[in-house]
Amino acid sequence: MSLLQEEREIIVQNEYADSFDFQEIEEFVKNASKNLFISHNFKNKNKMLVQPRGGFPTYEKQFALNEFFVKANVDVLPLTIDSNTRLNDYAMAKKMLRLSEENEVDMLNGYPLVNHGYRTTRKMITHFDKPVSLRHGTPDARLLIETAIASGIFEIEGGPITYLLPYSKNFPLDKAFLYWKYVERVCANYSKLNEPINRESFGPLTATLVPPCITIVIQLLEMLLSLEEGVKSFSVSFSQTGSVNQDIVTSAVLKKMAKYYAKEIDCEDAQINLVYHQWMGAFPSNKDYSESLINTSTVIAALVKADKIITKTRDEAFGIPTKEANAKTVANTQYTLRILQGLPNIINEQEEEILTQEVKSIMEAVFNDSADTLWRKVFNSIKNGTIDVPFSPHIINNNEVVTVRDKDKNIRIIKRGNLPISDKCFEYEKSKCNLNKDATSIVNDIIHDIGIMQ
Repeated sequence: MSLLQEEREIIVQNEYADSFDFQEIEEFVKNASKNLFISHNFKNKNKMLVQPRGGFPTYEKQFALNEFFVKANVDVLPLTIDSNTRLNDYAMAKKMLRLSEENEVDMLNGYPLVNHGYRTTRKMITHFDKPVSLRHGTPDARLLIETAIASGIFEIEGGPITYLLPYSKNFPLDKAFLYWKYVERVCANYSKLNEPINRESFGPLTATLVPPCITIVIQLLEMLLSLEEGVKSFSVSFSQTGSVNQDIVTSAVLKKMAKYYAKEIDCEDAQINLVYHQWMGAFPSNKDYSESLINTSTVIAALVKADKIITKTRDEAFGIPTKEANAKTVANTQYTLRILQGLPNIINEQEEEILTQEVKSIMEAVFNDSADTLWRKVFNSIKNGTIDVPFSPHIINNNEVVTVRDKDKNIRIIKRGNLPISDKCFEYEKSKCNLNKDATSIVNDIIHDIGIMQ
């Protein structure tokens, strides 16, 4: 028995999980409908895929949500996991699930997949015969991913960096890398049986003034960590920054660099997709403005030719959106995409050149770290501030990089901390900003920007 299989046998021996029959699960994956694989949909659907967010605690409500989404012409169904499961607290998830079922009040903010089990959940997934995206925010997702794939969920979002630095304060980063290494290997192994299991990184990070060079570097590194374990379908992603120009530039550089670095490790045969998130920051309380913001996101997604768009709703400012609000956004986004045909390619050579140089400088510094494996190089690079995510709550993050918006809404770096970008690039970034203000005014600008869409 391999070390991986030995580890799997231990992980699935959990009192709150189904008893796993790996032979039966392999037969299920081998014979599963290709419609359940988003990698198959990426290859064969000649359109941008539309996916909302959503997750309810009880089976009945999750089933009803999916029915609503299918009627709204959704391309990819979501399965958002509850926060107790994200923390691997299956005992509390079980208790809250029971209360939700008995009182018809949602005591969880998502679907407790491990507690429902793969045998039950598979009935729902195969009933709708559409790809499902697992969204969870879990640093140790080993049992969750085993349960998901056994259920028929063949797209797994997250990664050791993107599901840790924005969400966690104390979870050990080195453990996150090792746990996600397990996830990649499981996804790679199941991919050999049918269509590839797709892995998707979470590009929005903290969704607050993250400069494009940091977003792109983290996307590239999570992609490389995944591909080196054998994953053959990977989605890089980012969210609307607030600048149309910067989104177009970010997309161009991200796609170019992803192909370049995949080839560098002899993985050019892997399918690389681009996912675009509608606005992830604070939403306006005026619902008409929210709809305008969402439509703008859809236009940008069409301009950058994303393979998939993940939607938000006009109710974001008021709590968890209803299924009706989610379905409305799906229908509106599908309509907007249908009328956005034949858009021109927009190129900003100077901005692309500066951003490419920044990305290459940081990637080179990561690769030059003296550690013997990629994940250790990345770990060290986060620890010493070579990679620094603004507004991350995690104690290991350097939090020395300061960013503001220029007059055209582009996010610019005005304090680089330990980011290894060249003086030329740094001076270019600062030259776009009005830095003649006092420090208090700049801080006030940053605080105001966090609510820029208000």
